[in-house]
Amino acid sequence: MNFKPPETKTTSSTSSMTAEKALSLITKGWEEVRSSADADLQLIKNRAKEFENFVPKITATATTEIEKLRPKLSEIRRVYSSPDFKWAPKGKGKLRIDLSGMRNGIVREKGMEEEEEGQFGELNWEPIKAFRDRLREMEVEVKSPNSSNPVEIFEGIKKSEFVEKVKSSLISHLLTESINSIVILLVEILKSICKEPEEMKGVPPLDVPELLAYLVRQSSPFLDQIGIRRDISDKIVESLCSKRRNKLLLRSLPEGDSSLIESDNINDELDLRIASVLQSTGHHYEGGFWSDSTRQNVSDGKRHVAIVTTASLPWMTGTAVNPLFRAAYLAKSEKQNVTLLVPWLCKSDQELVYPNNLTFTSPEEQELYIRNWLEERVGFKTDFKISFYPGKFSKERRSIIPAGDTSQFIPSRDADIAILEEPEHLNWYHHGKRWTDKFNHVVGIVHTNYLEYIKREKNGALQAFLVKHINNWVTRAHCDKVLRLSAATQDLPRSVVCNVHGVNPKFLKIGEKMAAERQSGQQVFSKGAYFLGKMVWAKGYRELIDLLAKHKSDLDGFNMDVFGNGEDSHEVQTTARTLNLNVNFMKGRDHADDSLHSYKVFINPSISDVLCTATAEALAMGKFVVCADHPSNEFFQAFPNCLTYKTSEDFVAKVKEAMSSEPQPLTPEEQYKLSWEAATQRFMEYSDLDKLLTSETGGDKRRSREGMGKSVSMPNLGGMVDGSLAFAHYCLTGNELLRLCSGAIPGTRDYDKQHCEDLRLLPPQVESPIYGW
Repeated sequence: MNFKPPETKTTSSTSSMTAEKALSLITKGWEEVRSSADADLQLIKNRAKEFENFVPKITATATTEIEKLRPKLSEIRRVYSSPDFKWAPKGKGKLRIDLSGMRNGIVREKGMEEEEEGQFGELNWEPIKAFRDRLREMEVEVKSPNSSNPVEIFEGIKKSEFVEKVKSSLISHLLTESINSIVILLVEILKSICKEPEEMKGVPPLDVPELLAYLVRQSSPFLDQIGIRRDISDKIVESLCSKRRNKLLLRSLPEGDSSLIESDNINDELDLRIASVLQSTGHHYEGGFWSDSTRQNVSDGKRHVAIVTTASLPWMTGTAVNPLFRAAYLAKSEKQNVTLLVPWLCKSDQELVYPNNLTFTSPEEQELYIRNWLEERVGFKTDFKISFYPGKFSKERRSIIPAGDTSQFIPSRDADIAILEEPEHLNWYHHGKRWTDKFNHVVGIVHTNYLEYIKREKNGALQAFLVKHINNWVTRAHCDKVLRLSAATQDLPRSVVCNVHGVNPKFLKIGEKMAAERQSGQQVFSKGAYFLGKMVWAKGYRELIDLLAKHKSDLDGFNMDVFGNGEDSHEVQTTARTLNLNVNFMKGRDHADDSLHSYKVFINPSISDVLCTATAEALAMGKFVVCADHPSNEFFQAFPNCLTYKTSEDFVAKVKEAMSSEPQPLTPEEQYKLSWEAATQRFMEYSDLDKLLTSETGGDKRRSREGMGKSVSMPNLGGMVDGSLAFAHYCLTGNELLRLCSGAIPGTRDYDKQHCEDLRLLPPQVESPIYGW
């Protein structure tokens, strides 16, 4: 049954009232919207009129303020151009110009100022955010937890865009800085040209050849990287500057100050020329993006020298022995404090490296062994500090690789002068502070001809090409000067050739004893020829066996004794027996051993050495030395007992000559030339340490000259290149995947738990915390 309610009059009246209310509400809302829109349009019109009136006021205010500044600028320019003007010390007497009037005329509201400051604050953090994002992108793209194949890992890195982004960022930054430098230079030159004659003070503007010379000089780091040698760039610069060289310098320098052109170096003169012109314009360069103003200030006390090396006793290798003697003789003068920093190996690595199963339980025990060994040979009490840094032994490379940031083990208060023994080796995987940023002066000493060793390996040509450029990269970024023991090493940036190694005093005493016995009529040389060295093919054993095999008939009856141990011992001895050579192999021993004194001829055909220590020791003992005519032996050729050969036939002739005659006793001059006293003197001279350590008396003129160049010169493109290389190297060595692909030992970016226990160090995460990553 359906029920339907009755329709009544009350229901219809209610519906009509509801409709009327809805219509009224809609009408009212439309009227409000229309009135609001009218008000907004009127407000926009009023603001537009205000803006039209505001623009002329801004223009008038800016014009007025600029007119006020014009006399101040001319006054400043005259003061800076005065010959009596002196630069104030850094941080004092800064020139300030009040631009508040112009600023208040343009910016009216406090909110606009706060917004502007916020924008600049955000921009300051943008490079850090971008760099962090790039690292995360690389980790996402490269990370492959299921892959342990180095080839697959390398392909992952290759596909990532991280390396390309870093490269493009560095290149764009360098190009921007270079363009900015050139633009600033041109602006300053135009200012100097447009100045009134009385304000020029006799300083002529730069001409076109000088501008071209400056551009070539600043571009030389890039040209060097692409294969154009630095000497070619220097010749171009010299040819551009030679015509008006003396004339322009004498006119640009202040009257009576000709001492600034003592040097014949055209680069120094060009720097002074640029500095003089810029100084006349009032330009002052405070430093660039890569400059570091936090170098340690040296106190009035002694200078401090830190010697960092890649090996330590009892491993009898050149990088363990020679830096030890260098530290002893530098400290002997008592003119400077000396610290020797050597690697500490955990017990498992000590068993692989140190001879006769000799191990140490603590750094103090190893330090005592080192000092006793040294003092027994030098004959005086050593007064220098020995410190240790964590290291790990690489079986593949047969060398010790630093673990962590080696520079942190020299306290900041002692970070003055650093001597890096084998700088390329120390910095291959160095992930830490740049050496030239922490120290005032950094000298690298190249001991090893790595390229010659690598060429002997599989795919050696390609590996040598890569290592050559990496060595060039890291030494340019981390060293102020590089000393090469001989011309057999790679030609590195800012390098000179000089033998800064001496001979253990014990060998010179043996030579004196043998000469005295010969003078008394005794026969001291009762044995013939011998060779001594680590038994690996690269140490000259390949050349020795080839020469003896080729001229076996010419050297009939010739016998030779060989002393050495090494990884290739079995193979070397097997090859000699197969060729039926008259060679007797014996275990390695100290070259000063009594059993070796009576040998007359030391034969060393090696061409992989940089400067063979055994050759110098044999000469010091008064023996004949037969060696190849090679750059590594150039220092020894001045000694009459050194017989060099160029061909295999010449080798036979020199051996017969040595076996049939008697060596000449060393003169006092020759003995001194081989000594560590002479080597230390050469080191002080060629590394510029003599000038640094005596700066109180002889360095004032040099400091004033360098100070002038730095205070008024343009940003140096070479410095920006070095800083860029250091920054790129820091980024690449910070990634574990890249380190592994380049041959680093796993886990060497930081030292491990065992190193912390042995050296009593804090964990790396506590020592160098990283926030926000």
